Amino acid sequence: MRMLRLFAWAPRASRSFMPGPKRARPSRIGTHGGTFHCDEALACFLLKLLPSYQDAEIIRTRDAQLLSSCDVVVDVGGEYDPQKHRYDHHQRSFNESMHSLKPDKPWQTKLSSAGLVYVHFGSQILANKLGLKEEDPVVCLLYDKLYENFIEEIDAIDNGISQWDEEPRYSMSTNVSSRVGYLNPRWNDKDQDTEAGFQKAMTLVGHEFLDRLDYYYHSWHPARSLVEDAIQRRFEVDPSGEILVLAQGGCPWKEHLLQLEQMMDVKKPLKFVLYTDLSGQWRVQCVPVGLRTFQNRLPLLEEWRGLREEDLSQLSGIPDCIFVHSSGFIGGNRTKEGALEMARKTLAQQAEPN
Repeated sequence: MRMLRLFAWAPRASRSFMPGPKRARPSRIGTHGGTFHCDEALACFLLKLLPSYQDAEIIRTRDAQLLSSCDVVVDVGGEYDPQKHRYDHHQRSFNESMHSLKPDKPWQTKLSSAGLVYVHFGSQILANKLGLKEEDPVVCLLYDKLYENFIEEIDAIDNGISQWDEEPRYSMSTNVSSRVGYLNPRWNDKDQDTEAGFQKAMTLVGHEFLDRLDYYYHSWHPARSLVEDAIQRRFEVDPSGEILVLAQGGCPWKEHLLQLEQMMDVKKPLKFVLYTDLSGQWRVQCVPVGLRTFQNRLPLLEEWRGLREEDLSQLSGIPDCIFVHSSGFIGGNRTKEGALEMARKTLAQQAEPN
């Protein structure tokens, strides 16, 4: 699998002084001027990943006449018309989501200009960057992954959709939308020009998008086959079928495991995953109830939690123990056999076997 060349900047060839045919004007991407936000910065960046817009000039204005001269307009103009390449979401009549435009997709968050551009051009962008066809299963998988784990958040924040129904327990101010917002001029800056800040915003959110794509393609996706193979071999590890051993440590496994359990019709939910850390020692980690929760299906035994080394080995009766986290979600042992025994003893003592 070849590595992506995410950022390839090359100097333009010098212009010849020989007269030649009159060149067509470069394409124009229109968006609003003034204070900028993450959604239109990403929308413009995504469009410039397309061959037809890679050299496009970005026009930031609210002047209707100037916008009408643009080949594509995002986040301004009060119109959503993909046939005319108009992608605004502020008009009262607009209430589109990924699901409403692509009924086979589950996401129902109202789209921003970033989401609209991604809906219509995302597959083409990913296919171009990966050197694959749009219908390739990998492109389809990563299209969904990037929307759910990158684009949807930007859509929701720009449309003022809270992540929780209640007051959050703590503030999150380092997400990509917030970091883009900080690039706007401060209220008391003498220079209120937003052009340089917008270019920085495009670079920031664009690099983050491409970095996420690179991670999902070269790390997250290859881990899927490892997890699938481990699920198929789970009864070779323990007769319960509730303990998984990964052939390579450190791979992202949680989302794959939760999805593959359903796809492979695993009757008895998995409880523990064993893998090696960077030093070659073994970890036994509990499988979470869901992808976005710290609650586990079966934590390691309560009396082990917070103990280390010899104290833990003596209490558990398992040699070579290293630690058990105070919450019980993970433990360590110097050997595979020791880590496996930690999982087995916890399974044996669970109050209500599944």
